[in-house]
Amino acid sequence: MRVIAGQYRSRRLRSVPGTGLRPTADRLRETLFNVLASGSVPLEGAGWLDLFAGSGAVGIEALSRGAAMVYFVESNPRAAAIIGANLASLAIGTRFEVIQRDATEALRHLAHRDVRCSFCFLDPPWARTGEYQKVLAAIGDLPLIDEHGIAIAEHERHFDPGEQFGRLRRFRKLEQGDAVLSFYRNGGNVKC
Repeated sequence: MRVIAGQYRSRRLRSVPGTGLRPTADRLRETLFNVLASGSVPLEGAGWLDLFAGSGAVGIEALSRGAAMVYFVESNPRAAAIIGANLASLAIGTRFEVIQRDATEALRHLAHRDVRCSFCFLDPPWARTGEYQKVLAAIGDLPLIDEHGIAIAEHERHFDPGEQFGRLRRFRKLEQGDAVLSFYRNGGNVKC
């Protein structure tokens, strides 16, 4: 696993062996960031939520491409430690926070702190399908995503997390192999 582009391009990232984590594949991460780069919400200077962060690869990619701040949310202590190690190996000393909590609990905590982000990426373990609805509903109800912000859910091709969650409405689905990226926006109107 490596950083695809930006300041930390081609740098290797570690993952947590033996925990059942399924990191977002390099190719899918590249597709995700290419789609977002051509959209109407700028990546440079954006705030990010990386939920179920695992190794932190998606959030680190965002930092590499100029994100102003990334909140890595991961409940597994070993994975949270790997995120910290990956950030340290790249000498990233600021512009991030690693939050070791359940995703919905972390979302409420961040909303209470008045955190606002332009992007939210979530990739729960595919077997825990109930997490998608729970977390997307929280994102749709809480004021965490900017007015023009985008939430992206990575999920298995044979599972559909749903079309609408509170203010969030799906506006695009992108399939790649067994993985799908579902893109959500407040009201669903966005170029991406």
